[in-house]
Amino acid sequence: MSDMINVGIIGGSGYTGGELMRLLLRHPYVNIEAATSRRLAGKDVCDTHTHLRGFLDMNFEDLSPDEIKERCNVVFVAVPHGTSMNIVPQLLDGNTKVIDLSADYRLKTSVFEQVYEIKHTNPIDAVFGLVELHPGVANEIFVSNPGCYPTGAILSAAPLVTAGLVDAAIFDSKSGISGAGINPSVTSHYPNMAENIQPYKLTTHRHRVEIFQELNRLDNSLTNISFTPHVIPSVRGILTTAHIFTKSTLSADEVRRIYTDFYKDKPFVRVIDGIPTLSAVRGSNFCDIGFEVDTQNNRVVVVSAIDNLVKGASGQAIQNMNLMCGFEETEGLWVAGIAP
Repeated sequence: MSDMINVGIIGGSGYTGGELMRLLLRHPYVNIEAATSRRLAGKDVCDTHTHLRGFLDMNFEDLSPDEIKERCNVVFVAVPHGTSMNIVPQLLDGNTKVIDLSADYRLKTSVFEQVYEIKHTNPIDAVFGLVELHPGVANEIFVSNPGCYPTGAILSAAPLVTAGLVDAAIFDSKSGISGAGINPSVTSHYPNMAENIQPYKLTTHRHRVEIFQELNRLDNSLTNISFTPHVIPSVRGILTTAHIFTKSTLSADEVRRIYTDFYKDKPFVRVIDGIPTLSAVRGSNFCDIGFEVDTQNNRVVVVSAIDNLVKGASGQAIQNMNLMCGFEETEGLWVAGIAP
């Protein structure tokens, strides 16, 4: 039997913090030791995350990095971009394992500064925590959790890119409104969002750089990569339609073999017949992938579906934690989606 570990969450009041707690509560080897929030310090966690009532009896705390690492074996950092870089270095003592859910350590420092227009004050190398492509997280004490859009996009294309078969990739992603975070905005205001689809940052979204970084790493000759996001009137989920233009004509059988071989030992990627749906993955850590082949245009249309708060954030962070701590990759995460 594995030993119990104490886990802390820095920035526990947002959606990802609440989702971390929901999922960690069912993990047999985890004790949720602390959840921090400066604004809500002293307040009951369940007053904010009301779905956890009866499952969790603790208050938010305002703890320094030194205080939280003294109490915790693993720390999740779920704070806004640009904030994490001031916290993570204080947590890294050689013993405490850290998973950062912000963008601060996903990219090379120079690229981060250009894309996010923030001076990086504490550059540190980190493994990009997409377990399906970076199983080496098992040997790390610090991992940078991927963004939600990049997770669905990268997984949809990685098998064909790795095989060196791709000329160009165009990603069209639709995300539920929870991806915008817990604080309401003009975009998330109900009259603006209901019965509507809002494309935004058509050519300049910051997550394109993550997608490019990982796919170009798999095949450095692939540079023609485009990404356009949309917000849809749904709470959870990201459905990505990837138009992958191949160097030669592929049959459906060839594509299926490439995908099933690539993901055969990856428990959270399901290659399915037909078109994935958000309801099949909602609340789960699965990424469902389906495809059709357009032989006239040397195009494979791949559709991926994830829950942006689980596989796109908190579930993936726990998947990383499991490998980093020597647990089974599926521990605490092996749960079906919520349908309908």
